[in-house]
Amino acid sequence: MSRKCSRLFGRSLQILCQPMSGSHSRNLPAFRLLSTTRKYLSNILNLSQSNESGNVNDRLQQQDPLDHQDYFQVRDLVSLETMFESQCHYGHHQDCRNEYMTPYLFGTRCNIDIIDLEKTVPLFQDALNVLAHVVYRGGIVLFVSRQKMTMHRVEHMAKHVGEFAHCRQWNSGVFTNTEQIVGFPTRLPDLCVFLHSQTSAVMPHPGLVDCAKLLIPTIGIVDSNCDPRLVSYPIPANDDSFLSIIYYLKVFENTVKLAKQKRQDDLLAEK
Repeated sequence: MSRKCSRLFGRSLQILCQPMSGSHSRNLPAFRLLSTTRKYLSNILNLSQSNESGNVNDRLQQQDPLDHQDYFQVRDLVSLETMFESQCHYGHHQDCRNEYMTPYLFGTRCNIDIIDLEKTVPLFQDALNVLAHVVYRGGIVLFVSRQKMTMHRVEHMAKHVGEFAHCRQWNSGVFTNTEQIVGFPTRLPDLCVFLHSQTSAVMPHPGLVDCAKLLIPTIGIVDSNCDPRLVSYPIPANDDSFLSIIYYLKVFENTVKLAKQKRQDDLLAEK
């Protein structure tokens, strides 16, 4: 990788991965994964430069989108009012609370945890910024869900934007033993987006564990009973409500579309 590319990705991490300020930042080990994210952003560029799209990415680098705080205008896609109307603030019963989610909670009402959306919105916006930059660089994004009532919508959304989805039971070795399962070496996703980070009331999604083993960055919706430490870019919000899931899918879809459209516009401008 050239020195220019190294400086480019160094600046990207300062913009995309700024740690949360305050006393609760030490409770967020996800931000300690910045070095692994740097490796994966570099891998995306290396893979792109090793094939026919190398010249394309060279032209995109000249635009230097990382000099902008919100190059894709994705922060406008998230608002506190819309999240509140989509029931994103509802958590689980307080007896199910994960201690590491306490910094993200506003309080309780009728023994139900209420998520503080004022803290969720900036984290959601940062996660969308990461997603947009990965898509802009030609990275592979995998959307993961196991909820029966919304899995068909997840698959439809991923297909519609030209990405991938995994909405079935997560079998052992999907990531860690792909060559044995598929029969040949397979490129793994550059970013995984989890619509929910647990498969049961207490067990984390095994896909998160596999991503952690292979240093694949993750974006995940974490409810009040989830462990945000397992997710690179956690989004504290309700992961059960149908309205909430539909809202997340719409935001993710628009983010991918904006990034791909911006990529095309920049290439046309270069020509």
